[in-house]
Amino acid sequence: MSGAPEASGVPGFPAMAPDERTSYTLREIAERLGGEISGNPEVRVRQVATLENATGDTISFLANDRYLAQLKSTRAGAVIVSRTAHEATEIPRIVCTNPYAYFARVSALLNPEPAPQPGVHDTAVVDRTATVEAGVEIGPHAVVGRNASIGAQSIIGAGCYVGEDAVIGRSARLYPNVTVYHGCVLGDRVILHSGVVVGADGFGIAMEDERWRKVPQIGRVVIGDDVEVGANTTIDRGTLEDTVIEDGVKLDNQIQVGHNVRIGAHTAIAACAGIAGSAKIGRHCRIGGASGIAGHLTIGDNVEISAHTLITKSIERAGAYAGAYPFGAQSEWRKNAAQLRHLNELAERVRELEKTLARLERSKP
Repeated sequence: MSGAPEASGVPGFPAMAPDERTSYTLREIAERLGGEISGNPEVRVRQVATLENATGDTISFLANDRYLAQLKSTRAGAVIVSRTAHEATEIPRIVCTNPYAYFARVSALLNPEPAPQPGVHDTAVVDRTATVEAGVEIGPHAVVGRNASIGAQSIIGAGCYVGEDAVIGRSARLYPNVTVYHGCVLGDRVILHSGVVVGADGFGIAMEDERWRKVPQIGRVVIGDDVEVGANTTIDRGTLEDTVIEDGVKLDNQIQVGHNVRIGAHTAIAACAGIAGSAKIGRHCRIGGASGIAGHLTIGDNVEISAHTLITKSIERAGAYAGAYPFGAQSEWRKNAAQLRHLNELAERVRELEKTLARLERSKP
């Protein structure tokens, strides 16, 4: 899948003074997150870092044997490794089954999201009929419309718009300049990054007398719990029924989700993908960047689609699918493209040859 992480770590964060960041010993980390400690359990770490750039107060990880050389030379105070790499270093380490996932949890522990600062900014506009639960932060110039509902501990960033009758769940986080249209529903712990638009009209038009007539889009967008949507991604409302994003879906930046689409739980879609109206995507799918899925198709569960692949037929079976035309030197690519234009003609000629050969075989004495 395009954009899938393979590196041995993530970039280190700027150094902070010791009293500005909470630190944890390996023992404390393992008590919270599990895993087996090998080496000194009292080693204390303040931040995560790559193997290459780590220092004595940071923790890194090894998830791919290609980075064993970096593991041998790292200056990290501690590392996270798999059971198969347990003996590859003497550095204090946490041994687990999935080092990258464990590293993500450690990073979240060391870098918690800022807590909401409860209150409504003086420049925000919150309709008197709206429901705002306890602990909600509403930032500058945000607008919350009539009968909208904001769940407890949520953050509505600067310049956000929450439309009439919209529902935002608990502990949701809307970064600045997010738009949630009327009637749309967001679950708990949803994260929408800047520029996301939820509930704009789908592209519904009908030709009449050589002119386009707009089809009213009267459905909603319904988003489940623990969904994250990247910057400038757009999710259109349904024409008659709802557009649905199920629990745990992760959408990258600049994705277009058309009207009446349904995306199954825990599916991840990389940047610049386009999903046409009424497509149904299953659970636990992985869709690469710049892929396209035509309208009214069904993609089954556990399907992986490689980057730049155009899907024009439904996929029922789990597995990996690819369709990107390989690049090459321009002169060679042009020759190959020219041949592809005549592929159907060539296939017809082959079929005729096969028929001729079959007749010759039958005519043999």
